[in-house]
Amino acid sequence: MTTSPVERAPISSVADINLSDWDFWGRPMSEREHAFRLLRDLDTPAFFAEPEVSFAPPGVGYHALVRHADILEASRNPDVFCSGSGGATNIVDMPAEFIEYFGSMISMDDPRHARLRRIVSRAFTPKMIKQFEADVETAAGQIVDDLIATGSGCDFVTEVAARLPLKIICDMMGIPESDYRFVFDRSNVILGASDPEYVSDPAAIATSLLTAGMELQQLVQDLAAHRLSTPTDDLISALVNANIDGEQLTAQELGSFFILLVVAGNETTRNAISHGLRLLTANPDQKARWLEDVDGRAAGAVEEIVRLAAPVNYMRRKVTRDHVMNGNLYRTGEKVVMYYWSANRDARVFAEPDRFDIGRSPNPHVGFGGPGPHFCLGAHLARREITVMFRELLRRVPQIEAGPPERLFSSFINGIKHMDCTF
Repeated sequence: MTTSPVERAPISSVADINLSDWDFWGRPMSEREHAFRLLRDLDTPAFFAEPEVSFAPPGVGYHALVRHADILEASRNPDVFCSGSGGATNIVDMPAEFIEYFGSMISMDDPRHARLRRIVSRAFTPKMIKQFEADVETAAGQIVDDLIATGSGCDFVTEVAARLPLKIICDMMGIPESDYRFVFDRSNVILGASDPEYVSDPAAIATSLLTAGMELQQLVQDLAAHRLSTPTDDLISALVNANIDGEQLTAQELGSFFILLVVAGNETTRNAISHGLRLLTANPDQKARWLEDVDGRAAGAVEEIVRLAAPVNYMRRKVTRDHVMNGNLYRTGEKVVMYYWSANRDARVFAEPDRFDIGRSPNPHVGFGGPGPHFCLGAHLARREITVMFRELLRRVPQIEAGPPERLFSSFINGIKHMDCTF
């Protein structure tokens, strides 16, 4: 149970910060920004006890990596900071039954990670993404048609930002339109299980997560079985019939990859688009700059949106051997949690890091993860979707503005659940 805002003592020093306390993630964004600023100023990364969850025992604790330099270095050394051994998307070690559904390549190390990425990566090259450009443009155009038809506005998250990545991912995989809502709802549960809107009973979080994972995996495995005998031109057909250097995905690997794809490709892009409209509304000077040259300034604007949105707050790694990084010792078996959101606001790297600047250059953000084997496989597609969506909005409804955001209650996703828009 979180405390109400009036009961919370203000954060005045590092001693007041506990990133494992759910109450911290219910604080206003300004307080969280202040807390991470204090943590970045420490000489040594802060160490926290692990959060208490019903589905896993408490672990050894973790070092909070909040500086850009630390996250880059850890990401470049996956042999020292590994993604397997309990999963990368949770601070606590995930039980075996969770890994069955959520144990995709994001929570694997080489050589198994390299094998899976080699099989699926051919669908996400710039050349392949270019083939989807027409589909992205058509879908974005229809979404803005529907927005204009409302006459005044709507819930921007559910009616605009969420629709484009959901449709593109489902169409890529060959998921029929009748199942879009099913996929949307289950992905909300998987990434928003800590939010009462998606799982009302905290005691049911583990069951809800497992059920959602099982249902999504079953959906894709049923389609895959059909595509083996009657292949089409969708991604499921390509993956189940792929034979790359004699390798194929197992049914369980395909199911886990699909969960990763719909969750990462849907939730994160929709949150980037939602944050983008909020940033443009709060910074009318930057919106005016973009409107002066919608196409020419799109690339810089999209990177700056991703930097400040940082849709995924963190990933976790486990230390495989004693290692000194940037002057600090990390011992075998310890955990580090890489807070991308914080790294993207590191004043050592970004001048005036809290300022939204669509012309920022260079912009070495880690909104798609750090360098190394786990850099976001869908970064090209995400950039394309964000670019096309804002091109349609800025050209056809340039006066659109965002209302106050209703934030997702989560330590993992920097999400916006609902946000009215007007035009």
